[in-house]
Amino acid sequence: MAPEARSPGLIQRYREELQVRHYARRTVKTYEQWLRRFLRFHGRRHPREMGSVEVNAFLNHLAVDLQVSASTQNQALSALLFLFRELLELDVEIEGVVRARTRKRLPVVLTPEEVRAVLERMDGVEALVAGLRLRVQDLDFSRKQLTVRDGKGSKDRRTLLPTRVGEKLGHHLEKVRRLHQTDLAEGYGRVQLPHALGRKYPNAAVEWSWQWVFPQTHRWTDPVTGQQGRHHLDPSPGLIQSLS
Repeated sequence: MAPEARSPGLIQRYREELQVRHYARRTVKTYEQWLRRFLRFHGRRHPREMGSVEVNAFLNHLAVDLQVSASTQNQALSALLFLFRELLELDVEIEGVVRARTRKRLPVVLTPEEVRAVLERMDGVEALVAGLRLRVQDLDFSRKQLTVRDGKGSKDRRTLLPTRVGEKLGHHLEKVRRLHQTDLAEGYGRVQLPHALGRKYPNAAVEWSWQWVFPQTHRWTDPVTGQQGRHHLDPSPGLIQSLS
């Protein structure tokens, strides 16, 4: 069988293994892109026919020919190490690789006073959404708490819900609930659930507690099921204007 015919099955297995280990969706997509580039670079040979020499050659190509940044080269390395060590259970040695240069840049950060000044000048939904990516169930108004999911170290943490945003957030949620009820009436109103919860609890995707506190303007369409719902707020201004 030609190598080109074997690649789709390999790529699918690679993607599924990343998903099973709960890698973020964006990471899965990025790693898959690196796998495809690696296969193209070596004439679509199967990775079992390759090893350390081919991995090092690809990494050198990125640094020398394409002059990618150090972080980009490290990202490609991580994707290939997962392929060989985790999926194929093959060991590869990274030796003699030309390391991409780390560009020195001054960090662009705000002082606490500057952050405070920016927040004070924000209004409406923009002020509420700043720094928050929440589902309805993450808010506890009675205890004045919010839960930050999957934070540093993949841990959930509880923190205080600022009093100054509590009342505005309550009014905002009333508008989001009406939007969700409209979606449900039209046969939509679904959100994507983390990990395998969607298979374990089929009806949870339409429940109010799982909806995003800041949903996006336009409904997304699942390419597999054809079902529609809303992701977290996107950069488009429509919903911010309509809910303000």
